[in-house]
Amino acid sequence: MRTLYFICLILLLITGSGCTLLNDPLPHLWFYTYSQGGETDSLLNPASFLELRKDGTYTRDFGRFDYGTWVYKDKVLHLNDRAGGITNINVFPVTSVSSKELQLDLGGSKTGFFESQPLEAATSAEDPFSGQNNQWRLPAVHKENEEQIKKRLYNHCQFWETYFTWALKNELSTIDVRSTPTAIKIYGNGFGLKPFEELPPRWKACFFDADDCLKANDMIQDIFQHRNIAWAHTDNKYKLFISAFQQLKRYLR
Repeated sequence: MRTLYFICLILLLITGSGCTLLNDPLPHLWFYTYSQGGETDSLLNPASFLELRKDGTYTRDFGRFDYGTWVYKDKVLHLNDRAGGITNINVFPVTSVSSKELQLDLGGSKTGFFESQPLEAATSAEDPFSGQNNQWRLPAVHKENEEQIKKRLYNHCQFWETYFTWALKNELSTIDVRSTPTAIKIYGNGFGLKPFEELPPRWKACFFDADDCLKANDMIQDIFQHRNIAWAHTDNKYKLFISAFQQLKRYLR
């Protein structure tokens, strides 16, 4: 009888623990919405995201892209940033969390509000916020040759393709396309190349210097001028851009 009691107790603990993990609201894709208190942080915008995966890994862009592992303990979120080759720990007290909203203490008496977004990507390749699809965000640490710059642009187009695919699969009515650093100006029914002098500082910072950034612009400009990007016959804007970025990738390959 005593043995049966202990078996039941263990099963209850395992079941309870499993329910806690399944119902944990933190593992989500979180998008920044607004802040309260303190001074406004210009590095945070509607494209700023924090992806906390159930396997204990994360990606984040709060004005700088990083990735690594995360731990939540005593209402404090610890992000172990490994993007630079050396682990740096970023700490954010969690003031409130639910399945829909996350509130983080950003320091300086400021609270950042984040809303959860759907993310059910089966693989890293299908996840627009994975490290695999955001290598372009990591600043170059040396001069890059033509092939390396093309690879960076290809990865950038891969991000956009998976981003629009994610929006299409989740039937999102709108997504932000203006806040992500890019050389490509996206319109309602097409896109163009931003002039070099109008490029976002965050985009320029991806390259080692202004010369490499200019080379990247020239590569895109050459495709726009000498290649035919056919616009898909569809009224769905997400399908339109998925097709367009697939073609850009093909020309960059």
